[in-house]
Amino acid sequence: MKDLKTVKQKRYNVIRKVTLIGVLTNIVLAIAQLLGGIFAHSQALIADGIHTLSDLASDFIVLVAAKIASKEADEDHHYGHGRFETLGTVILGLILSVVAIGIVIGAIDRLFFSSVYKLPENIALVFAALAILSKEGLYQYTVIKAKQIHSDLLKANAWHHRSDALSSIVVFVGISGAILFEIKWLDSLAAIFVAMMIFIMGIKLVINSVNELLESAVEPEKVKEIREVIENLDCVENLHMLRTRMLGGQIFADVHIQVASHISVSEGHLITECVLSQLHKKFPEIEDIIIHIDPEDDETCNPSANLSPRHELEKHIEPLLEQYQLNDKFIKMLLHYLDGRIEIEFFFQANDYDIEAFNHFVDACKQIKDVNRVEVYQRIL
Repeated sequence: MKDLKTVKQKRYNVIRKVTLIGVLTNIVLAIAQLLGGIFAHSQALIADGIHTLSDLASDFIVLVAAKIASKEADEDHHYGHGRFETLGTVILGLILSVVAIGIVIGAIDRLFFSSVYKLPENIALVFAALAILSKEGLYQYTVIKAKQIHSDLLKANAWHHRSDALSSIVVFVGISGAILFEIKWLDSLAAIFVAMMIFIMGIKLVINSVNELLESAVEPEKVKEIREVIENLDCVENLHMLRTRMLGGQIFADVHIQVASHISVSEGHLITECVLSQLHKKFPEIEDIIIHIDPEDDETCNPSANLSPRHELEKHIEPLLEQYQLNDKFIKMLLHYLDGRIEIEFFFQANDYDIEAFNHFVDACKQIKDVNRVEVYQRIL
């Protein structure tokens, strides 16, 4: 089984490296956009620069959330700290939405209420093109790393970079139109359009993360793939009640698997280890999965739920062993609870024995409530 502590630390290291590269890029780009927007008289470029500044805040949130999420489980967080990553994504989405509203207000104010409205300078196009190339490069790099470590938080930041690239394209088009056709309001219109894209992206991040906090299931396609991996194992006869939930970009699940009805507890445990191993190989994003072993299909009903447990049966069987003088020959008893009945397997030493006593003992055991079958085995010394 994978070393979860090592995986978490490796995951955090990747997120940290990618995010720090984004921070450095955004610092340089934001300064260039804001100065370029001011001197080139482009509100759209200034709006895009503010958008880039918001990226710095989001990058900080990513770093903090990823750091906390990488911590091991403790007494207060038995399932780890993965939800901090999800919470960070919610905060990131809210920040984007607020920034978008601010850009719209500024653009509308300049469009309808500003007495001084200058056309953008040609140099503004250079800064807009620089932003497009930088943001698209960050997106490509970040999304590759996000897929490698299965991080929704990093993937959200990647799409944040992609939205920045798209918004910068809009800015480029708006500035170009304003310069070529001398249509002053195109620059402000581009700023508003950018803000709408930012707002929509922010709301999507919030909705998806809230769903995750509410323990929404994994997408149906992934659940189907998980089911197929389990069903294709020779030791598994059937499965049901496969349930999944997302937590900080990781998958948690539980499932009931049906195995051969008369195997030992240790073999059942080995089967669970086999299932876990195969799932972790195929789906590294699976953090934990609880496997319930079933000797029969109990999806719709559990016919054996109310049968007598071992200690209750022993109260009936021990007197019978004594009555038929089988105490000194008795080794062990195996119980099988199937189809609402009890099957009992007795193991005795194969020394001198009274066949008639054994027959009477078996008949007496069959009279015990819910006992369906009794078999006797003798161990050859």
